[in-house]
Amino acid sequence: MPDSQFRPFETALDRDKALALLQVATNGADDGELFLERRRSEVLVFDDGRVKTASYDASEGFGLRAVRGEVAGYAHSSELSESALKRAVETAQLAVGAGGGVLADAPKPTNARLYSDEDPISDASFPVKVETLRDIDAYARGLDPRVVQVSATIAASLQEVEIMRPDGIVARDVRPMTRVNVSIIVEDQGRRESGTSGGGGRVGLDGLLDPADWQAKAREALRIACVNLEALPAPAGVMDIVLGPGWPGILLHEAVGHGLEGDFNRKGSSAFSGLMGQQVAARGVTVLDDGTIPDRRGSISIDDEGTPSGKNVLIEDGILVGFMQDRQNARLMGVEPTGNGRRESYAHIPMPRMTNTYMLGGETAPDDIVADLKDGIYAVGFGGGQVDITNGKFVFSCTEAYRVRNGKIEAPVKGATLIGDGATALKQIRALGNDMALDPGMGNCGKQGQWVPVGVGQPTVMIGGLTVGGASA
Repeated sequence: MPDSQFRPFETALDRDKALALLQVATNGADDGELFLERRRSEVLVFDDGRVKTASYDASEGFGLRAVRGEVAGYAHSSELSESALKRAVETAQLAVGAGGGVLADAPKPTNARLYSDEDPISDASFPVKVETLRDIDAYARGLDPRVVQVSATIAASLQEVEIMRPDGIVARDVRPMTRVNVSIIVEDQGRRESGTSGGGGRVGLDGLLDPADWQAKAREALRIACVNLEALPAPAGVMDIVLGPGWPGILLHEAVGHGLEGDFNRKGSSAFSGLMGQQVAARGVTVLDDGTIPDRRGSISIDDEGTPSGKNVLIEDGILVGFMQDRQNARLMGVEPTGNGRRESYAHIPMPRMTNTYMLGGETAPDDIVADLKDGIYAVGFGGGQVDITNGKFVFSCTEAYRVRNGKIEAPVKGATLIGDGATALKQIRALGNDMALDPGMGNCGKQGQWVPVGVGQPTVMIGGLTVGGASA
């Protein structure tokens, strides 16, 4: 396991020669960069009483991009060498064609550091991690005799990037990531149900390996599993919904957030295209994408083009005021980049992506919001979902939900799915709680085959007239 910092221009490439090749690739282009990356990750999974997975992965490489208008030429290689870079130049130049572009100014540098640059993989030895997983397993099994299976995961990674611009400016970021998850299956009278709890962020492993932290996760996973043991078939029909704070913001992320990314709006394929400055949500609704929150899973000191991350207001008091932008889409739309140009790795081209997307809270007590729900569903946990970006239509599965009648929370329900479209749901928000919370740090976002870590958040929210798919009418 390497303990030296990633310094590609000291160990693998001559800086001046790399810059000269980048300048050749971007001659006549509007934009471009050389993105260099080293990533290391370790994952340990303890399942069914034994270590099931113990993996360590390391990779490094570069991606070279030249942009002209709406076209981008991109080449990447896992070989950090001058010869590989020369081959990449030939591919990237294809996008430039006859040239004629005016090279955009580089992002303004920043010294902001939103997280530690220490390697979290080295925070604890391998034997300590394995022993912690055994302790989690034993503790979870001792919580309740109905526990029949426990799965625990410890994951840590470190991504180091350097981004060279054609003017010679080099931006650097070192991004740690950690996570601990606990899943529990309980059985009672032949019925089995599961519950999962976890989280982390751009922090070290020390706090996550503290027994006080993982014991709380184990108890929460057990609580969810036991709730689902008592769950009744979910009702079906159109009804009002109350969403809990924090992780339920994943619905906002999927059903609304993707529709506010610049590329979809530039191409006219988003449900929000052409609505800038118009009311797209109920009054009082304000949505932000903020990559500047220290230590959060979705935060980035700079994006993958070198632009400092930002705290970007997307919807303000119900009015659409901004989109998330990378450099290419911002230039084509005549606006400024917002620090949302992200990519999964050096093998992927950057595109507008979310960081931490959340809705601000209101002034209403959460209990009062639930008390105003006459007949509906109170959903506090979500699993998978599907969204059509062109119209915002979504289908989300609830992992923890309750039937509410006359303001009283009744039995938990199982099999509930929420169906609607983001644009309509925004306008049907009837109440915002004063309990805005961010998720515990477990989100990943997929787009065009690329995955990046993200955060979500919201307060308790009441939405009127969503369709609930369930087991009975």
